[in-house]
Amino acid sequence: MSKKRLYIELENCIGCRSCLAACTQCGGHEEKNRNYVYDVNPLVNRQTMPLMCLHCVDPACARSCPAQAIQIHESGAVLSALTEKCIGCQNCTIACPYGIPKFDEEENLMYKCDLCIDRTKDDIPPMCASVCPSNTLQWLSEEEIEQKQKQHDLGNDKWVTSMPFLEGETNVKVNLPGILQGTTKLF
Repeated sequence: MSKKRLYIELENCIGCRSCLAACTQCGGHEEKNRNYVYDVNPLVNRQTMPLMCLHCVDPACARSCPAQAIQIHESGAVLSALTEKCIGCQNCTIACPYGIPKFDEEENLMYKCDLCIDRTKDDIPPMCASVCPSNTLQWLSEEEIEQKQKQHDLGNDKWVTSMPFLEGETNVKVNLPGILQGTTKLF
C-alpha cells in the first residue's frame, strides 16, 4: 500500500473554515484548532487559503527543541510537543519558517497540527481533509499525487514540494495556483 499524504489544492478554497471546526474535534486537540485559513487580499477579493503544518522531513521546530519534545512519527508526521518534555522555551515557534507552532501560555506548551496522527496512522484521512467540501484538502496516495502533479504541470501551475530555505522536502504537497502567484507570498 502506498503512503498517503495531505495534498492541498489552494485554488479550491472557498473560505468555509470547515477544516478549522473539524480540527478542534480531532482526538487529543483539546478543542483547539491547529490549522489556519488566511484571507489572501482581504480588501481586494475573497481568496482564502488554508495553512497547516507541512510536516517537514527535517523540521526546524524539532531541530531547535533543546528538550527533544517534538517527535516525528514513523509516518513522517511532526507531532506537537510532548507535555512531559516541553520546557516552554518557544524555540520551535521562532524556528518554524511558516509560523505554525503556537504557544499556550496557560499550559506552557507548544501545539501544532499533528496530521491527526490518531487517524492517519490507520490510513483514515485527517479531520480537515475529511470535511473539506471543495477538495482543497485531500488525503491521497503517492500515485494520486503524481497524477495530479502531471495535470497541474500541463496547466503550468507552480507545484510546491519543498521550500527553498528548508533542507529536504515536506510531507504535505501544495499546489500554488495562478490566482495566488504574484499576489502574495505563500510562505
